[in-house]
Amino acid sequence: MTQRSSPAFPASNKFRATALALSLFALSGAAAAAAETPLDQLPYTPSLDVPSMDRSVDPCEDFYQYACGGWIKNNPIPEDQSRWSVYGKLAVENQRFLWGILDKLASSPERSSLTANQAKMADYFGACMNEDAARSQGLAPLQPLQQQIAALTSKDQLPALLAALHLATNNERFFFRFGSGQDFGNSSQVIAFAVAAGLSLPDRDFYVKRDARSLAMIKQFEAHVARLFELSGETPQAAAKAARSVLSTERALARATLTQVQKRDPYKTYNKLNAKALQDLTPGFDWAAYRAALGMAGPVGATNVTEPGFFKALDARLQAMSLGEIKTYLNWALISSHAAYLAPEMVQANFDFFGQTLNGTPQLKPRWKRCVELVDVQMGEALGQEFVARSFSPELKQQTERMTAEIEAAMADSIKALPWMSAATKKQALAKLGSIVNKVGYPERWRDYSGLSVSRDSFVANVQAGHRFEFKRQLGKIGQPLDRGEWAMTPQTVNAYYDAQMNDINFPAAVLQPPLFDPKMDAAPNYGNTGGTIGHELVHGFDDEGRKFDAKGNLKDWWSKKDGREFEKRAACVADQYAQYTVVDDIKINSQLTLGEDLADLGGLVLALTAWKQHVAGLKLESKDGLTPEQRFFVGFAQWDCNNARPEALRVQALTNPHSPGRYRINGVAVNMPEFEKAFACKPGQAMVKPDAKRCKVW
Repeated sequence: MTQRSSPAFPASNKFRATALALSLFALSGAAAAAAETPLDQLPYTPSLDVPSMDRSVDPCEDFYQYACGGWIKNNPIPEDQSRWSVYGKLAVENQRFLWGILDKLASSPERSSLTANQAKMADYFGACMNEDAARSQGLAPLQPLQQQIAALTSKDQLPALLAALHLATNNERFFFRFGSGQDFGNSSQVIAFAVAAGLSLPDRDFYVKRDARSLAMIKQFEAHVARLFELSGETPQAAAKAARSVLSTERALARATLTQVQKRDPYKTYNKLNAKALQDLTPGFDWAAYRAALGMAGPVGATNVTEPGFFKALDARLQAMSLGEIKTYLNWALISSHAAYLAPEMVQANFDFFGQTLNGTPQLKPRWKRCVELVDVQMGEALGQEFVARSFSPELKQQTERMTAEIEAAMADSIKALPWMSAATKKQALAKLGSIVNKVGYPERWRDYSGLSVSRDSFVANVQAGHRFEFKRQLGKIGQPLDRGEWAMTPQTVNAYYDAQMNDINFPAAVLQPPLFDPKMDAAPNYGNTGGTIGHELVHGFDDEGRKFDAKGNLKDWWSKKDGREFEKRAACVADQYAQYTVVDDIKINSQLTLGEDLADLGGLVLALTAWKQHVAGLKLESKDGLTPEQRFFVGFAQWDCNNARPEALRVQALTNPHSPGRYRINGVAVNMPEFEKAFACKPGQAMVKPDAKRCKVW
């Protein structure tokens, strides 16, 4: 997930978010690791950093460059990153802080002094850091699963085999994903979800587009598949044949997959089927056998099939494939899913394509960084307890909660004053707003990891145990009462999100640290930065996707038809504006993909500005650093997203990321706000000035 983010669609994201970013996991050598050391405390950077500005630029011509030009110049993209930003830099500083915690736990001579969770994290991190063991073991950790694949003698055995592979990997590489999520129609119920998957590349468009760059990428991907098969012991001829087979299958799956924009429509991804209807959808795949192999006992309830067309196509593909082709595809999915955890040559091959070719990242990340990330993913709340105890005070939590309440009050006032919304719809909107639950810092109840087995002896076994533990945890929710206290992010995650079905906004402790929220700073930049984030997540409940869910988190149209049309007209103004912006090369923003985030960016800052003005009403505010209070608010807002990105990464993001590039997340918002024009005394005709009649505003 990226900054100021929200789930793509609420229910499935809760189990999809647990999958590891396998393609980017890269364990590098000592040279990169030597450049960084563990931290005992988080470093301090103010939320308004004057050296990060470029005052030679006229803010009325390019506000983003004015606010972030110094940061962009002084913060080149690290060699192990495809993008670099204020959020990304803070995330790495957090990782170094967590590294310090885990390193001390792993090297502790007093084992008896550690809690059960601390001991498990120590063993997990210690096993992960043992590169010599990974080198000596080679492909041996995969042999049990490879033997199961080799033993496949009938397609009737495929459901049980897939269940074993899903349990061991908990990822999207094996034809489809299966897990749990809230019922879109009844958010208090947790049901099974079957989700379209099976692709190695980040999006279907990589397979179906026919332009020269896409075709070249597919050739490079095919070569990568062949290389991994060769490293697994196949001859060059056999590896090339296997790669062609894998690509053929993934292309067929891609053609049947919804686009990123289509997936944003919950009505398209809500297809609740009973057991018979699900079985009728895929006659050649025995769902009862699959569930039994997963250990799912008891009555079979409904399953939400996010893309019925995909599963029909999958069934046809499986019927057309020979056993040999199925085994080839499954072996590829198994090897590539584990490549980042194996011997150095496999790690390097995995990185060469997914890191360097696909995203333009020059070098592998240091091993410590990826080991920290793995502990974060697989024992995240145990690590979160350590983070919170050291870095998140009760006072900071109270300050954030107070700011959130002020911004929610500003939104209530905004809804009441909307000239285009009827009284009946306003009543429903206010009810939804009043029902939103604010989660700040960390969960009230920490996750129980007593069922997770960890050993200092086998890194890959620990990874698989973590996958199995999480997958089983998700399956165990099906048919059980909903836990509304659960979080989808760990406290140490530099991010925030809104969940439309939980109807809650979530701000992990790590996103409430300087330079994002700075208790030492005056209110203006804090409201521009963190206040804008709070407003952003709040508006997600009322964006083009979130507005389709009611106060209880159910998929329900609570708008009058006229009010819906008025909303869509105002949202179209934002979509039309962002569609004009260029991401990289000649690629424009897909504004139907980014619309929800663009609406949240704009509406969130409008609310934050209103809340800040009310917060400081009656106070005498002074200029600081040559900036008026109003200018400090806007610069604080802009500096949350100072960033650099490699062109390769931008091309991938243009297809897959629902967020616009940072420059447009700042300039695209400011140009719509007359308060910005007034704060910087901009004049008609300047780039950051928009005629009042053309400004976009929803909330």
